[in-house]
Amino acid sequence: DHGEEIWGGIPGSPEEDGDRWIEIWNCVFMQFNRDEQGNMNPLPKPSVDTGMGLERMAAVMQHVHSNYEIDLFQDLLKAVARETGAPFSMEEPSLKVIADHIRSCSFLIADGVLPSNEGRGYVLRRIIRRAVRHGYKLGQSKPFFHKLVADLVKEMGDAYPELKEKQVQIEEALKNEESRFAQTLETGMALLENALAKGSKKLDGEIIFKLYDTYGFPYDLTADICRERNIELDEAGFEREMEAQRARARAAQSFKANAQLPYEGQDTEFKGYSERQTESKVLALYKDGEQVNELNEGDEGAVVIDFTPFYAESGGQVGDVGYIFAGENRFEVHDTQKIKAAVFGQFGVQTSGRLKVGDSVTAKVDDEIRNANMRNHSATHLMHKALRDVLGEHVEQKGSLVTAESTRFDISHPQAVTAEEIAEVERRVNEAILANVAVNAAIMSMEDAQKTGAMMLFGEKYGDEVRVLQMGGFSTELCGGTHVSRTGDIGLFKIISEGGIAAGVRRIEAITGLNALKWAQEQERLVKDIIAETKAQTEKDVLAKIQAGATHAKALEKELARAKAELAVHAGAKLLDDAKDLGSAKLVAAQIEADAAALREIVTDLTGKSEQAIVLLAAVNDGKVSLCAGVSKPLTGKVKAGDLVKFAAEQVGGKGGGRPDLAQAGGTDASQVGTMLDSVESWVREKL
Repeated sequence: DHGEEIWGGIPGSPEEDGDRWIEIWNCVFMQFNRDEQGNMNPLPKPSVDTGMGLERMAAVMQHVHSNYEIDLFQDLLKAVARETGAPFSMEEPSLKVIADHIRSCSFLIADGVLPSNEGRGYVLRRIIRRAVRHGYKLGQSKPFFHKLVADLVKEMGDAYPELKEKQVQIEEALKNEESRFAQTLETGMALLENALAKGSKKLDGEIIFKLYDTYGFPYDLTADICRERNIELDEAGFEREMEAQRARARAAQSFKANAQLPYEGQDTEFKGYSERQTESKVLALYKDGEQVNELNEGDEGAVVIDFTPFYAESGGQVGDVGYIFAGENRFEVHDTQKIKAAVFGQFGVQTSGRLKVGDSVTAKVDDEIRNANMRNHSATHLMHKALRDVLGEHVEQKGSLVTAESTRFDISHPQAVTAEEIAEVERRVNEAILANVAVNAAIMSMEDAQKTGAMMLFGEKYGDEVRVLQMGGFSTELCGGTHVSRTGDIGLFKIISEGGIAAGVRRIEAITGLNALKWAQEQERLVKDIIAETKAQTEKDVLAKIQAGATHAKALEKELARAKAELAVHAGAKLLDDAKDLGSAKLVAAQIEADAAALREIVTDLTGKSEQAIVLLAAVNDGKVSLCAGVSKPLTGKVKAGDLVKFAAEQVGGKGGGRPDLAQAGGTDASQVGTMLDSVESWVREKL
């Protein structure tokens, strides 16, 4: 009870929405289970779930009237005011939103979530962007949100050490997202303001969708802005556009991708860990997504068999390829996918003869491709461990793709992986390969797997029993994929690329075995070609030769630019001779061939040669318009170069400005340059 002076009543009363009475504890009486049909079934053990609002209790104990007045929030609110430049006020809702959001965002990132366009990552992205927009409302347009992490760590780091441990990663992730959103906000706000300026009381669904789909402007931000201005959203129109997009996406999907084929029958027994070939029976056949009794030569479809050696795509490893055949009747398997949890579908084409339900067949995996897949998958495990050892324990797998050609591995890491770090990861993986230790897999309970220290992926769903893959002392992970027998089977490991794919997420691509050897040979050939081309004596001389060539090229470019500038100045002198005499001034308004830097030099030269010069020069390069205006200083009291260039730029789709005596601008509509130049004389005469 916050006291009689505050309006409000107890829950259940007509005044319950007031703030006098605040619930700090609630009781949930759990008595029934509502089934899928809506029936209420009594629970075998009815119970009471109780929950307390910890921060509300803190408010009571500290004798304040809201959560935002407790000591924890007071310091955060002051930090928000400091970073946004806004005055500190308990009545300012944006301060409270930002203070609340820095906590949720920091804890999400500490738990391994990063901003993205799906799932938890999208929730995080929306929270960050909402906080940043409230910063904009307070007048702060520069990145500020990430700077609050240090204040949060100061307040909560002792109770939650993960905040301290991952402070740098949290700050980097927030800073990167702020920078990305700054461009989104600027572009989206301009489009939104333009739409709202038309005076309609309802924002069209197509505009909302365009903001969301083309510019990445979140729907909830559009809703927030419109709510503040009492403008209704065309939600139905937005949903129509969204559904049309979903329909386009569905139409673009291929038949086989995780197709939920109609299947009722026994599960598939996977034999592929120990066998590459099985004797099997055809349980079901599919063509065009429909169940059929037979496949004939040329038909594309899918085959379900009772025993299969084919690994179904899972855990980042692609599905196996190979053949299913009975004599001359051959089905070529191009991919293997799970059509249900424990039912494997072999997708491909009937290349000869026909296949019927009930046929006895032989299923055989393509050995060469399976071996390449296994080398790359096992190397991925070793690389994962090496990356955590070299870069830090914050590294977590964010995605992977294992094929016969390469392994692609996405990790959480705030900055680029350096060449030195890549070299060390390669060294560690190849050291494990040379050790040639046995690769062992064991099925065990989750509890026993945790005791082994096996690495588990954040957010992954595991059953009661899991498969633990161990490579000596080099790597222990949960994995259902196929792997080499010994690490030496991998042969050679080489990282061939590293780059960013999202805020705080890096993608690393690596190759193994014969692919790595082929890559090394191609690199050697390339170096030899460069040596020959540069006429270097040895590999060590190549860099010096290339650097010398680059230095010479830069010198020539400077010389060429100087020559162009001199020619332009000479051309400029003739322009002054042909200037339009306006009595108290001489006007030069012309289009010439020059770059933006040369325009400035010419204009400066012309206004320096005369006390009566008013100059506007235009140039078009690669479809873009460059403008430069100059006014002799005695005339700047009547005509200002900044005003002149602004007048000109607006006619060619641009903007600009500058000093009274010199100003520059740009534009995008080269077709209007002639018309714009013709309009300058009347504008100048009016000013004079």
